[in-house]
Amino acid sequence: MILYTVTGNVGSEGYLDISKSGDLTGKNIYVNMTNKCPCNCVFCLRHTKKMMEENNLWLKEGEPDVETVLKMFSQYDLSVINEIVFCGFGEPLERLDDVCSVIDSLKQTYPELKVRVNTIGLANLIYERDITPELGGRFDTVSISLNAPNAEEFYELTRSRFGIGSYEALKKFAVLAKRYVPNVVMTVVEKVMPEEKIAACRKICDELGVTLRVRPFEE
Repeated sequence: MILYTVTGNVGSEGYLDISKSGDLTGKNIYVNMTNKCPCNCVFCLRHTKKMMEENNLWLKEGEPDVETVLKMFSQYDLSVINEIVFCGFGEPLERLDDVCSVIDSLKQTYPELKVRVNTIGLANLIYERDITPELGGRFDTVSISLNAPNAEEFYELTRSRFGIGSYEALKKFAVLAKRYVPNVVMTVVEKVMPEEKIAACRKICDELGVTLRVRPFEE
C-alpha cells in the first residue's frame, strides 16, 4: 500500500488504500515509499501485528518510483485534504531525494499543501551530513519518535544500526531541523511508557525547544 488513509483505530479498521477512502475532505493522506529503516524496533508492527493482505503496508512489489507516486496523486484533489504525511513501515528519509521530488512536484499545483514526515530522526547519520536544510520549504512538521528518556533505553528498544550514539544524534537532528521547519515535535506513546518517563521526555523536549506529543496507545 503506497497511498492510504487511517480509519478507526489502527489494528481494527486500520489502514485504508486511498482508492477506497471515499471523500478525502479534511483527511490526512499517508505516503509509504520504502521498507528500509536504520532501526529494528522491538515494538514495530512488522514484528507485533499480523496484517490482512488488503491492510498491509509492506511494499512487496518494491519501492515505487517518483513517477508512480505522482501518477497516483494526480487522481485526487489535494486542495481538500488536511495534510500529507510521509511514514509507513520504513524510514521515509531513507529516500530523501525522492520524497523531496514528490513534494516539489505537488507544491507546484498545491503551493499551500501541508506536509509532515514521521521519522526516527537519524537521517544525518544515514547520509553522514546535515540534511535538515533540505527540509526547509517542503515540510511544515517534522515528527520524531523519541521513544525513550535516555540513550540506553532508546538503543534497547530501537536496536539502531548506528549504536548507542543514535539518541544524541536524533536530539541534535531536532535542534537543527528547527532552523528550517516551523513545527518540530517529538513523540512517545501513553501507557507503553510510565508517567515518570513521559515527564523525563517532556523535560528533554523543553530543553531542546521542541514540543512533546504523547500519542494515544492503540491496542
